[in-house]
Amino acid sequence: MSAKILLAESAGFCMGVSLALAKLDKALQEIDIRRIFTFGPIIHNPQVLAHYQGRGVQITHDWSEPSKGDIVLIRAHGIPLEIESKLNQKDIHIIDATCPKVKKAQILISKNSRNTDCLLLYGEPEHPEVKGLLSYANTTAHLFEDFEQLKDIKLTSGRHYCLAAQTTQDREQFQLMAEYLKSDLDPDLLFMDTICDATKNRQVETIEIAAQVNCMLVVGGRTSGNTRRLCKVASEYCPVCIHIETEEELSPEMIHGFSCIGLTAGASTPDDTINKVYHKLKAMLH
Repeated sequence: MSAKILLAESAGFCMGVSLALAKLDKALQEIDIRRIFTFGPIIHNPQVLAHYQGRGVQITHDWSEPSKGDIVLIRAHGIPLEIESKLNQKDIHIIDATCPKVKKAQILISKNSRNTDCLLLYGEPEHPEVKGLLSYANTTAHLFEDFEQLKDIKLTSGRHYCLAAQTTQDREQFQLMAEYLKSDLDPDLLFMDTICDATKNRQVETIEIAAQVNCMLVVGGRTSGNTRRLCKVASEYCPVCIHIETEEELSPEMIHGFSCIGLTAGASTPDDTINKVYHKLKAMLH
């Protein structure tokens, strides 16, 4: 009897990624002799980046590199305010492809942090979205990656805090952090629910599938924060969780002996990649 495969319905591109790539595709159609840049990788998927590199899209991390007449597309993760300001001062064409959910988080942080003594931000220190979010803080900010780091921050009772998160973080953990801060430190904590619904739904579905299988495959770029988070939540419910980028990494030995295998993918993983993994997996199991 062949093994069963449970494929997550939410696997693949989220709205923010789809919108960013649509803007880049449109810019490529309208391009004449101008160069086109993305400020940082537009999304965290090496196969997608290679595709656009082949179409002439350049990645820059230096605001001074683009010159007069060039097109610069702001990545889906957003960029820090000071860099955006410098780009706006240049004679270039800027296309803002920041994910609407990230943009909303930026606006909330800018608006609400000015009324508090300190912003507490749950996120990854080196992630580009987080660097952008911090630039919108109108108060002192503390960044932490997990509950333990939050508890290690020297916070003072009687001060007013606001709490926000990188849009792709673990919602359950985020809620627990809010409850901890309200009960132990600031009952009037300003809680900004900045984790997007697509992230929440994807994590919930991943947990539901992981609890039913004895092997979980998560497909997506290794630099993708939301893909890594899916691996983390899946590993809490499934004894074996494997992160792969493409079908080429999949081998019979990897899945040998499992009767039920779950398959999901990060928000920056193309449908084509997911389909290739699914069909190769299916062929291996029959």
